[in-house]
Amino acid sequence: MSVDTGRLKTEADEPGWEVDPDDEWGVAVIATVGRQIKLRREAVGMRAADFGTAVGYGEDLVYKIEGGKRIPRQEYLDRADEVLGAGGLISATWEDVKKVRYPKKVRELGKLEEKAVESQLYDPLNIHGLLQTPEYARALLLMRRPAYTEDEVERFIAARVARKAVFERDPAPELSFVLEEWTLRRPLGGRPVLRRQLEHLLEIGQLRNVELQVMPMDREEHAGLAGGIEVLKFEDGSAVGRSPAVSNGRPVTDAKQLRILELRYGIIRAQAFTPRESAAFIEQLLGET
Repeated sequence: MSVDTGRLKTEADEPGWEVDPDDEWGVAVIATVGRQIKLRREAVGMRAADFGTAVGYGEDLVYKIEGGKRIPRQEYLDRADEVLGAGGLISATWEDVKKVRYPKKVRELGKLEEKAVESQLYDPLNIHGLLQTPEYARALLLMRRPAYTEDEVERFIAARVARKAVFERDPAPELSFVLEEWTLRRPLGGRPVLRRQLEHLLEIGQLRNVELQVMPMDREEHAGLAGGIEVLKFEDGSAVGRSPAVSNGRPVTDAKQLRILELRYGIIRAQAFTPRESAAFIEQLLGET
C-alpha cells in the first residue's frame, strides 16, 4: 500500500459536492457507496485518518463521504479501490455516482429523452442544450448571475454531454429543432466558440434522423412568442410536453394541452426556413463569422 505524503484535500479544494437532500435516489446511492467503503476500510483494520492519508484526503472528508454527505470524485473511488484492494468493485460504483452529480431535473429529462422515439424542440433564448458544444455550454454557464461555482459549471456541462447520447441511439429517434437566427449570430464566448458551434450544427444537421430549422429575424409573424416548446413522444403512443405558456412549464400529458403545443410547434416550423434553407443559412453565417 502506497501512502501520499503531500497536502491532503479538504472541503476548500472540492466545494459544491454535497448531496441534494431532495434527491432521494441520489441520497441512497451516495449513502450505499459510502457505507461500502467504510466496511471495507474497517475490514482491513485502517483508521479513517490513515486511509485519508493513503488516498490524499483529509479525515473530515473521509468521514463525510463514508457518511453519505459528500459525493466522491472518480479519483477518490479509484484510489480507495487500490488502497483497500477491492479489485475494481469500488471503482465500478462511479457509473452510478457520476449520475448523482447531475441535477435531479436533468436526470429526469435525460431519462425521458432516452425513451422518446420523436422529439420536437424549440428554444427561443439559446441554442438548444442537445445541440450545444461543450465550449458553448461553458460560455453560457459562466455568464449566469449569480455566478455558478467552477464545480457547478463542470457538473452542468457533464450533464449536457451525457444527454447527447440520444444522437447515438439505435434505432435513432426522430429529432426536430427550431433555432432562432439571433442565437446563431451572437458570438457568446467569442467568435472561435461560435464558429465551432455553427460547424457542429451543420454536422448534426446531416444526420438522417435530425431536422434543423432556423426562424429568421425578419418574419412578421411568429407563433413562438409565448416561450419554448418541448414535446416528447414514446413508442406506446404516449407523450409529454413542456412550455412556459402551458401549466407554468410543468410537464403535461393531457391530450388537449399536448395538442396546443403540437399546433404551436407546427406553425413555428411552417414559419421557419426549411431544413435545406436552414443549412444554407448556417453555412452563410459560418462564412461571415
